Order: sequence, then C-alpha cells, then structure tokens
Amino acid sequence: MRSLPSRRSFLCTGSALAAGAVLATPAAAQSPWPAKPIRIVVPYTAGGFTDQMARLLQVGLQQRLGQPVIVDNKPGANSIIGVDAVAKAAPDGYTFGVFIAAYAANTTLYPKLPYDPKKDLVGVSLMGVSPLVAAVPMNAPFKTTAELVAYARANPGKLSFASSGTGSAAHLTTELMRLVTQTDMVHVPYKGASPALADLMGGQVPLFLDPPPNLIQPAKAGKIRLIGVASDKRVPALPDVPTFIEQGYPGLVGSTWAAMLAPAGVPREIVQRMSEEVARIIRSPEVTQRLEQTMGTFAEGSTPQECDAFIAAETAKWAKVIQDAQVKLD
Repeated sequence: MRSLPSRRSFLCTGSALAAGAVLATPAAAQSPWPAKPIRIVVPYTAGGFTDQMARLLQVGLQQRLGQPVIVDNKPGANSIIGVDAVAKAAPDGYTFGVFIAAYAANTTLYPKLPYDPKKDLVGVSLMGVSPLVAAVPMNAPFKTTAELVAYARANPGKLSFASSGTGSAAHLTTELMRLVTQTDMVHVPYKGASPALADLMGGQVPLFLDPPPNLIQPAKAGKIRLIGVASDKRVPALPDVPTFIEQGYPGLVGSTWAAMLAPAGVPREIVQRMSEEVARIIRSPEVTQRLEQTMGTFAEGSTPQECDAFIAAETAKWAKVIQDAQVKLD
C-alpha cells in the first residue's frame, strides 16, 4: 500500500532539524491524513441499498484509518441533493459520497444539474454491482420470461410494470427490457420500492424489476415468482433463477451499483489510499460473502481509474436507453 508523507518526512535530520521546523511550509505543517472524522454522504434515506453499502464500509474504515467515519444521509431530488453536497464539499479528503446507478442516469435525465459530473467529482472505487431481477405475482398468467413476452406482445399496451420511480435503475432496466423484447408495456412509477413490491405481491401490478435484497425473502416465502436476472451471470443468492441472456435475450443487462466518489481536487494520494482501503474491505471474505449471499450483490473494489471508466460506460448506456425509450421526467 502506498504510504502518505508524514510531517517528519518533510524535515531534515541532525543539526538542521531546528531550522527545518522554522522554515517548514504550510503543507509540511499539516497533520498526516486522516487527522479528523471522515464523512460519507448517502443521497438516500437510511436502510436502503446505498445506505447499507456505505455502512458496510463504516466500521472497517474506522479501524483501518483510526478516525470516526460518519454516514450522512441527504435524500431528495433523485439523489441530486446528496451528490451536490459532495461536489461542493472542500476537496480536503474528509468528504466522500456513495452513489448508485441513478447518478449515471441523471446526467441525461436532468439537462441542468447543479454540478458537473465530469468536472466536479472523481471516482474512488466501484464497491458492488447488484443485477436487477424480474418478479411477477404468483397468480400472474405467465411463469417465465418467454411467457411474459408472449403475453405482452399479444396484449400491446395492457401489461404494466412498476418501478421505484422515474429514472431509477428499476425503471430504466425495464425500459431496456421493453426495447430488447420489442413489447409495449406501460410504466407505473411508485415512490420507492416498498409500495411497488406491496402492489406486486397483491397482484395490482404484474411486473417489477428490483435488486435482489428486496426480493429474496418474498420469493422464498412464496409471495412472488422470480423469472429472470438482468446480468451476464447468475446471482449466487438466487442460483435457480436464469439470466435473461440464458433465456435468449442478449443485451438485457441492467443493475444498480454502489460506487464511492470524491470532490474533484482531492489530492490523488488520498484518493488512492481510500480506494485501496475500500477494496480491502469489500474483498474481505466476510464482506464478500454478505454481499453475494445476503444482498445478491457482486463484490467489486476497483481502482479510481476503473471506477471512472465504469461510470462513464453506464452514463453512455443509460443515455441511449433514455433516448430510445423516450423517457421523460414526470
């Protein structure tokens, strides 16, 4: 692991020590990072996927960095409020953010953001990728993806699908499903995943795509049926649910994900150090097992450059889906 320069490294030894202390520059006089508590902004309410991912890091970072780590929930405006707080924070290495797929989609959905994602924020580490899973009610007239597609094609404009909100990963991945399968389905946005799932279980809406953490237990309890995973590989927590690719729908891949970002201008050595610490925690056996077996999320842990490249690719991907599906904000 790359070490950060300490105050002592800037000072000369021997007889020049006193003179070095007097002539030390302001940068040399600063304490080694971190010297005070670190804040991780989560642009959603407590308890959701993003919050869970941030809190997975909290204890490990405190132990490894020797400073308190505070998770600061700043929900609102489809994550824009929290993201803007990070973008405008001092670039001193004491404010970071954990963002999800909406961050990439918002670049296209909102023509006037209060921040510039290309200039104001930099990637630290991709933490985890959680493929979306298609769920239908137990009494639905279709039990497989092929049957759902056949039903939708035979009844254009009559099959609706729920989402946790316009522009969410659930919404955009189902729009991608509609494009790939060439079907006409109607979007029904909800204010969050919980009411959407409740209506799915009650049979009021026939299709809902969401990350595995929200669907695993209802599926095990026999309240919903899972018919496909929007990934290039099966989710370890749901080994019996085939991917859409396996079922003959190439390109039908969509996920939510968690990535840590920092304000642009944070010293690169601090970004690199935080990236390495995040990767160590995420790739630890206990965290990896929890992510994959309990949350249905693939553990990542990337370099800052890999994180930036991933977000750029996601931004371009969902921009095309938004344009092709003519997605507009409510």
